[in-house]
Amino acid sequence: MTVLVTGGAGFIGSYIVDRLIDCDYEVIVVDNLSYGKKEYVNSNAEFFLVDLATDFEVLKNILTKHEIEEVWHFAACPEVKIGSEDPNKIYKDNILATHNLLEAMRVAEVDKIVFASTSTVYGEAKVIPTPEDYPTFPISVYGASKVACEAMICAYCHTFDMRAWIYRFANVIGKRSTHGVIYDFILKLKKNPKELLILGDGEQNKSYIYISDCIDAIFYGLMSKNQVNVLNIGSEDQVKVKRIAEIVSEEMGLNPVFKFTGGRRGWVGDVPVMLLSIEKLKSLGWRPKYNSEEAVRLATRDLLKAMGGKSR
Repeated sequence: MTVLVTGGAGFIGSYIVDRLIDCDYEVIVVDNLSYGKKEYVNSNAEFFLVDLATDFEVLKNILTKHEIEEVWHFAACPEVKIGSEDPNKIYKDNILATHNLLEAMRVAEVDKIVFASTSTVYGEAKVIPTPEDYPTFPISVYGASKVACEAMICAYCHTFDMRAWIYRFANVIGKRSTHGVIYDFILKLKKNPKELLILGDGEQNKSYIYISDCIDAIFYGLMSKNQVNVLNIGSEDQVKVKRIAEIVSEEMGLNPVFKFTGGRRGWVGDVPVMLLSIEKLKSLGWRPKYNSEEAVRLATRDLLKAMGGKSR
């Protein structure tokens, strides 16, 4: 089978490509390298530099020429914070890109899509852990863009007889990540080992999942056989931002003074408390191997090694 992976040079997308190739799929990667890195692309995959928002004809020709049978859509603007700074970028990279991809799939008669969504679609959920049937009321432009993408995918499935697997991720962390709280803390501490500025009050309490657990969960989820399958992916516990700061400091052998910007949120649109229900995936036989703290420590070691640092 030949599979197209959008965003296959990015953090999660590149691991998806690796796993698909390990499973003997032929893999075509398209990425505009805005957030991904070419060196992350598996050497056994064929790579095309494509911007989904602007290169519709190129995308359509790739789907047709290579006889793509299913699409794994992991291309997107990956940072929630950008939505409050540049909403147009979120629209272009998330909503317009997804629309063009779905249209190209329709024309090329590709009828299966796997989509990377997010826990931010739920906004500030009042039910914790939050199940998949909880209403989507995002408080960020990023979360809203993912709701829009989910809705378009659902509509295309029912209108044009497609099938979809939509995964709502908690915070996915590990090697190859190029943003996020752990990455930011490491950069800050490299610049100033004596002090660490933490956005918000440090009490933000969220679920974190290690990249290998996430990839395993995605492939387990394919056993769900509905026309549109929506599945949460996360760990079963939470860790506070202040504790993440402590773990990163420990792994770097540092004892900095923590300072806080204050307030419940780290940035506009930040959801201070997040924990997803993963009962649907557990019913398919999947369990995370690592809890949130373990994932944070593993990811810190990964990133320190990748960034030329070292753990204590």
